Order: sequence, then structure tokens, then C-alpha cells
Amino acid sequence: MLISPAYAQGAGATPGGGYESMILILLMFGVLYFMMIRPQMKRAKEQKAMIEALQKGDEVITAGGLLGRITKLSEGYITVEIANNVEVQVQRPAVQLVLPKGTIKNL
Repeated sequence: MLISPAYAQGAGATPGGGYESMILILLMFGVLYFMMIRPQMKRAKEQKAMIEALQKGDEVITAGGLLGRITKLSEGYITVEIANNVEVQVQRPAVQLVLPKGTIKNL
């Protein structure tokens, strides 16, 4: 025959360990926390601090790729000048990056 017979294991075999599997699961959750969750929380905290610290005159890049200088600030929106006499209004969370002063020379 091509199929070999399967025999049951003896009575001395121990079932899957209880404590070992519990420790393994806890270890996996610990690695998941330190490798994924914690860095995302840190990035979100830095982004929130950057958005709250925006000032008039800051040069920014928005999520849509617009590059400009902040001219007006309100509670939830900012007005960005993207060219001479051309201003757009975007939500504060749309700001991706605050550039160093003097990066934009043509405005």
C-alpha cells in the first residue's frame, strides 16, 4: 500500500502547554505594541503639536501638495498664499510639513 498506517501516540505524551502558549501570546502582543502602536501614537502626537504651533508667515506644504505661506489663521482653517494675490483656504490638519523660513522665494 502507498499510505502508511497512523498509530496513536502513547499515554506518556503531554498535551499543548498552557503556560508556554500564554507567555508566547503575551510576548507577541508586547512586540506588536512596541513595533507598531507606540510609534504611531508618537507620530500623531508630534503632528498635533505641529498643527497647534502654526503661525502667520510659516511656510507649509499641504496634503494636496500645495506649497505656500500662511496669511491668516482661524480655529479650524488656515489661509495659504500660493502665489502673489492667490490665496486658498485649507483645514489645519491638511498641513503636512512646516518648511524652514526662506524656503519659498517667489512669493
